[in-house]
Amino acid sequence: MSRRALRRLRGEQRGQEPLGPGALQFDLRDDDDAEEEGPKRGSGGGRPGCAGKEGVRVNNRFELINIEDLEDDPVVNGERSDCPRTDAAAPGSKARAPRGNAGTKMDADAATAAPPEQSNASGKLRKKKKKQKNKKNSTGETSENGLEDIDRILERIEDSGGLNHPGPAPLSARKHVLYVEHRHLNPDTELKRYFGARAVLGEQRVLLQTSPYHVDSLLQLSDACRFQEDQEMARDLVERALYSMECAFHPLFSLTSGACRLDYRRPENRSFYLALYKQMSFLEKRGCPRTALEYCKLILSLEPDEDPLCMLLLVDHLALRARNYEYLIRLFQEWEGHRNLSQLPNFAFSVPLAYFLLSQQTDLPEQELGSAREKASLLIRQALTMFPGVLMPLLEYCSVRPDATVASHRFFGPNAEISQPPALSQLVSLYLGRSHFLWKEPATMSWLEENVRQVLQAVDAGDPAVEACESRRKVLYQRAPRNIHRHVILSEIKEAVAALPPDVTTQSVMGFDPLPPLDTIYSYVRPERISPVSRGNTIALFFRSLLPNYTAEGERAEDGVLGGPNRNQGLNRLMLAVRDMMANFHLNDLEAPREDDAEAEGEWD
Repeated sequence: MSRRALRRLRGEQRGQEPLGPGALQFDLRDDDDAEEEGPKRGSGGGRPGCAGKEGVRVNNRFELINIEDLEDDPVVNGERSDCPRTDAAAPGSKARAPRGNAGTKMDADAATAAPPEQSNASGKLRKKKKKQKNKKNSTGETSENGLEDIDRILERIEDSGGLNHPGPAPLSARKHVLYVEHRHLNPDTELKRYFGARAVLGEQRVLLQTSPYHVDSLLQLSDACRFQEDQEMARDLVERALYSMECAFHPLFSLTSGACRLDYRRPENRSFYLALYKQMSFLEKRGCPRTALEYCKLILSLEPDEDPLCMLLLVDHLALRARNYEYLIRLFQEWEGHRNLSQLPNFAFSVPLAYFLLSQQTDLPEQELGSAREKASLLIRQALTMFPGVLMPLLEYCSVRPDATVASHRFFGPNAEISQPPALSQLVSLYLGRSHFLWKEPATMSWLEENVRQVLQAVDAGDPAVEACESRRKVLYQRAPRNIHRHVILSEIKEAVAALPPDVTTQSVMGFDPLPPLDTIYSYVRPERISPVSRGNTIALFFRSLLPNYTAEGERAEDGVLGGPNRNQGLNRLMLAVRDMMANFHLNDLEAPREDDAEAEGEWD
């Protein structure tokens, strides 16, 4: 402590006159009688007299003793005093006379100075007792008003957090009075604000502690965290699932060769497909399209012929985002002959866009730029002829108002979108919901407008290719296969999900295995336990309880009825089983005593 504080505790101040023995007065009277009987109470030079505990007052402005402390007698140096002591100044120390209020008098004979050792001991004792009293009071109040204390604590945490409460928003910017905030429906969000994310995540460790590497559980829990906008935890769970499966790889299994295959029809392999897909989605959202493209190629290489997750609907989008136009063009050229990639709306529009964006690069020779521009124009006209229902929704997504001639034409008008088959509408919605922003550049729109006018001229001229494309649309896109539906569910694009057929939307879809294949190959089957038959022959039921493996021929397990033609055979088998049981029982009963005790024979005689 500082010197100034010590002087104040001892009653010293600079420039004070020493106080006499009657500087302090213990006033045990009422306030009305204090002035009249004050001089009569003091006694000089000795120890102050003991008084009652009620009504005790110390008329000193700098008193260090509370009235509550006077209720208990202090113990000083192992002895209990009969009355409380005051912390007075040490002998020879200087003290300043207090500036009392009107009507306050000091009696010189009221108190004497106490030694510093005794005053320090008594002060510590009083503080200790006071703490115990406060502790008891606080404990009693908490037990009685537990819920109120929790509310007060939460309010105190909110106030200490320094949360700013902005003023009311203007009427035009306000949401509906019944608008529900999705984030605030989760109680963990509020608990994280109060107690921190670590305290809340400690409870969500329901499953991760017991089975930290159960892949299906990790994938399902990752979806739950993603729905709660906890992206970091969702990514961590997917990476943990990938790590657990990577530890089980065969030494000859190579992910980068593109020659390793995994059959999606086996349930053991599906988790690996889905974990890779979710990891690819996280990478794309984080702004890493090139890395996501490599994951897409990896998933496609595991089973390229069947393509269970239909990655061909996504690989063109990632290639354009990664500006890897050469790869997309090469894939289209090599697979068009046997996969008919031009029949997919995403490839039909993405490949000419890749040619056009390649022609905009200045580091290529002039001849290559011109060839790429011509190829882009040719392919985009074929795409517009095959899929005329893409143009108007694409312009609407890009906030571009079409020309009156184009909007009113029968080929690109509203009828083109309505007359599309359901499966084609689903593919168009999937492509536009995912890749429409790639067409927003002014140069791209000018190039598209130029080719739209040429297509209209061909349609008005009666080009036979227009009728051929119309007949193919009616035949090819009647119903989408199951892998496309699975891809739409995983993509979570609202427009495409809304176009799913009712037989798919009414099914229960699990995040760890959406729409499993109908021709699933099970590597092992759990043996089916046959329930005991409650009806049938009484004798057969009795012996079945003794021999659980016994089954009469001709008996149907579903209804417990014995077949007529095989009744005799069943009874014969029953009798043979009884004979075997009785024979074994007889032999065991007779042979056991002879081997164990040789003297038992004489006793039986």
